[in-house]
Amino acid sequence: MNKKILGIFLFAAFMVSSVWAQGRKGLRINEVLVTNENNYQDDYGCQSAWIEIFNTTFGTVDVRSCYLTNDKNNPKKYPIPKGDVLTEMPPRQHVLFWADGKPNRGTFHVNFTLDPDKDNWIGLYDSNGRDLIDSVTVPAGIPTDHSYARYEDGVGYWVIKGGNEQSGYVTPSTNNITLDKNVKIDMFTEHDPFGVGMAIMAMAIVFAGLLLLYLLFRLIGQISVLIKKRNAMRVHGISDKEEAKEKGFGREAGEVYAAIAMALYQHLEAHDVEDTILTINKVKKAYSPWNSKIYSLREIPSKK
Repeated sequence: MNKKILGIFLFAAFMVSSVWAQGRKGLRINEVLVTNENNYQDDYGCQSAWIEIFNTTFGTVDVRSCYLTNDKNNPKKYPIPKGDVLTEMPPRQHVLFWADGKPNRGTFHVNFTLDPDKDNWIGLYDSNGRDLIDSVTVPAGIPTDHSYARYEDGVGYWVIKGGNEQSGYVTPSTNNITLDKNVKIDMFTEHDPFGVGMAIMAMAIVFAGLLLLYLLFRLIGQISVLIKKRNAMRVHGISDKEEAKEKGFGREAGEVYAAIAMALYQHLEAHDVEDTILTINKVKKAYSPWNSKIYSLREIPSKK
């Protein structure tokens, strides 16, 4: 029994750790600014290089115990501290790390800096310090107050941002590009203006789900019959399947169930229809209920 409980506990722990690890696999380095003179400021009012990480998943992901580094030979260069609630990233949100080489300023200040005169490799490692979650090489020579960013959050190609157009703004801790339209909905509206295709698709999904449930329940029923037949063979000491088939183990006749039902009926005095039966039992007690006054009234003496 203890081994079974231990096995269940280990399996649950493995599943939880797997889900947690899968969530961290959805983290992406999203935008990097190397030379910061007139751009975003940190909590100390200083302007330093920064690294933006984006949570591409639709669940909360905690980046604590992960590692940020700019050295491929030292993947554990900056361990993100534990105990800070701000390391919990909500779904599809960003977090900013300052590459100022001053980790004493807080959780989001790493212990390395970025050099604008050479290529800067940046890596994000999982908590084991071996699994690389994401990395990027920021090219040298990017202009001041310009960032190297993904065109769209978490996906797509990298571009240099810093112009005056909307798609060229530097966007620390916010979306790299504003999505003001839904391409899929627009395409559906164009090709299916009356919703016929969507209705057919919805019905097909529902019936496909019902079909899968039917097949699943049928399979479970067949497995139950096989287990029942095997147990019956074991009780009677039969190992030959042909002999068991001839004797009908696992397939009781309807008369057997009818006999069991009649025996239960006689034993329990049960009724097959209960709606029209009224049973009255007289209360055989020497005292009255609390709300009855008949036993508290004075009796009138009778003349004999």
